[in-house]
Amino acid sequence: MSIKKELGKQIKRFRIAKGYTQEELSEKIDISQRALSSIELGNNFATAETIDKLLKAFGITSEELFATNHLKETPVLLKMIERNISEIGDNPEKLEIIYNLTKSLNKK
Repeated sequence: MSIKKELGKQIKRFRIAKGYTQEELSEKIDISQRALSSIELGNNFATAETIDKLLKAFGITSEELFATNHLKETPVLLKMIERNISEIGDNPEKLEIIYNLTKSLNKK
């Protein structure tokens, strides 16, 4: 995957985590919604000025924004999640945590 696409995914991930729509974030960092969409899709690369504004809007460091080595494709993530759950076995405390986490993620 190209650096533009990886960075775009990261920006989108942080935007959603902060609860911003594209419109809200684009206003906050003073670029058009179309430009933000193009950056998130990996079609264009953000300028240094835009990256600086994104870091401030998200309250993160550049290291956090560019840390994309953990990103995996959906099928790979699903297999890793399944493996992790199977390794937990029948530990009721850990299964309860997983249940609550997945339940809270489905509320959005």
